[in-house]
Amino acid sequence: MPTEPLSQKEIEDRLRELPGWSLEGDRIARAYRLANHFAATAMVVHIAQIQDELNHHSDLTLGYNTLALSVNSHDAGGAVTEKDFELAQRVEGIAAGHGAG
Repeated sequence: MPTEPLSQKEIEDRLRELPGWSLEGDRIARAYRLANHFAATAMVVHIAQIQDELNHHSDLTLGYNTLALSVNSHDAGGAVTEKDFELAQRVEGIAAGHGAG
């Protein structure tokens, strides 16, 4: 069963609950700065674990001490859904433990 896209208002309301996250085209996205490359890589591995648990995967871009994440739902035609916000909230929940800001 496909996931239902969220309305523009629902997306805006949900983004207010996730500081640092924004709507970029048809995806929600956030960039993090970390202490060094090892810390950024460790956070990528942790995010990969969460994505496998949720069976919902984002695009990740790893830099020296940065990590960018963007996500939408392919099963909703590339729209933003509740699943995307669930992933974003889970990532926010681990970010501070990795020293991400």
